[in-house]
Amino acid sequence: MIGYYNDKLSAERLKRCYEIAPPRVRQYLKAEVNYVLRKIRPGDMVLELGCGYGRILSRLAQKSGWVIGIDTSLASLLLGRGMYHIVSKFHLLNMSAVQLAFRDRIFDRVICIQNGISAFHVNQQDLIRESIRVAKPGGTVLFSSYSDKFWKDRLEWFQLQSEAGLLGEIDRKKTRRGLIVCKDGFTATTVQPHRFLSLTAELNVDARIVEVDESSLFCEIIPRVTIETDD
Repeated sequence: MIGYYNDKLSAERLKRCYEIAPPRVRQYLKAEVNYVLRKIRPGDMVLELGCGYGRILSRLAQKSGWVIGIDTSLASLLLGRGMYHIVSKFHLLNMSAVQLAFRDRIFDRVICIQNGISAFHVNQQDLIRESIRVAKPGGTVLFSSYSDKFWKDRLEWFQLQSEAGLLGEIDRKKTRRGLIVCKDGFTATTVQPHRFLSLTAELNVDARIVEVDESSLFCEIIPRVTIETDD
């Protein structure tokens, strides 16, 4: 599935997915970004996982100190570098979200929105652990998935993408609430609140679930500050 985003659903084709989004989906996309922006403070170092062509990076850069966006699709990153070459305070890197080339505890905010935790098709526990590794104690790690209340609007958006030739034909027999399956092998799932909490339960973090706009479920993870004592 990573190859799908690298080859078929990248760069201009990925950008087109957002251009054809209906009004309710545009509201959802805006609400996600606004929620993230409320968590960012001036001067923050921010990392976005799965940034694509940098759709939201300029917004993040306006409020933070510096933003780094990573993605596995070189085509999307090249498009972003061309689109935003005059924007300062952010950088695009070709990198896997489960193998981050950063030292421990350097980012104030780590962000993975629009259901990236499912869309990446990687081990979700590894993804969360790696995100926490590079986050500062007391910082914030944000993952989002879709709310069940947004199912009809989400399915409509994916249908539009399919009709535009950006995705394969949707397999109606296999598609059901929370799961979209296309006949060319593409699948899109979600992460439910209990799953988020299960993934973080054994980690040294505080986690909570927040529903935003009746469209997104955010898992807000705060790495705990460890007080070191002399033996």
